[in-house]
Amino acid sequence: MDIATTPPTPPTDEAHLSHAAAAHLIAARLTDIETVARDTKLYTFRRTDGAPLPPYKPGAHIDLHLPNGLIRQFSLVRPASGDPESYVVGVKRDENSRGGSRYIIDEMKVGGEIKISAPRNNFPLIENAEQVTLFAGGIGITPIWCMVQELNARKLAWKLHYACRSRADMAFLETLQQLAPEAVHLHFDDEAGGVLNIGAAIAATPATAHIYCCGPNPMLKAFEAATAGRPRSNIHVEYFTPKEEAGADQETKLGGFWVELARSGEEYFIPEGKKVLEVLFDAGVDVDYSCELGICGACETKIISGTPIHHDSVLSEEEQASNEKVMICCCGCATERLVLDM
Repeated sequence: MDIATTPPTPPTDEAHLSHAAAAHLIAARLTDIETVARDTKLYTFRRTDGAPLPPYKPGAHIDLHLPNGLIRQFSLVRPASGDPESYVVGVKRDENSRGGSRYIIDEMKVGGEIKISAPRNNFPLIENAEQVTLFAGGIGITPIWCMVQELNARKLAWKLHYACRSRADMAFLETLQQLAPEAVHLHFDDEAGGVLNIGAAIAATPATAHIYCCGPNPMLKAFEAATAGRPRSNIHVEYFTPKEEAGADQETKLGGFWVELARSGEEYFIPEGKKVLEVLFDAGVDVDYSCELGICGACETKIISGTPIHHDSVLSEEEQASNEKVMICCCGCATERLVLDM
């Protein structure tokens, strides 16, 4: 997963992070670069002090605090056993990105040092599921590949549908072809004459299966449509670009209400077109954030009262409906006041 963020509203270099976030960054060194497909490479990072890294489960991602001031999120592609000695992420060069993937692929060299975050996981693998069916498109294979390795090592029931434009674009192709032919379905758009038929694949999936999908937005929308009639607790989606693009109607929903911080008693008015995160940051409130698009989950905040308008791609429909937490980087509010546990 490579989250392509918009130019940041608050500055994104380490000096402007919250004190808590900056204190927990890890000094890391790039120790290996491996090409795994056209325009796609694996990058291995280890701590500069040689100590073990924090553990994680399949589906997790980390932040890379790039030397050019950008922060980008990437999924970890290899399962961890205990405290890992390294983190490995996959990066695909995207000519339409805002500089993250291009910078990494063009400028970063083995031996270079950067700061990284500890792993976060908004896309966890349900480890006791009777059957797991996985869908991946393009660079969306990175968290899915981590899950495949874990499931296969534990001899659990799984199936993978992986789609790319062509064979040249498919990461881990040779390994997947040799892994488990009965469980792996590889789809190449140019050879098949079109995109993967997700509806047909979902229809053939057992009703009790936990189903995962990570890929470009058209694939994810087709996936969500095809799984609409299934139990929501069995459906797991990870977006690496926002579900919805901010238009004029959304921007007006982003402001025009008060935010109260329950712990300090401070109150802030959020003007129309402004984000809660922006206003709190400008006021000097110590806030955690990363992607600023409602994708990474770093700014998740508990709600005391009020009815938020959710625009994130992290929380499930059930979680959004419960109004127990919100991503303050992109939320609006349907009430005059939103009281946050801050």
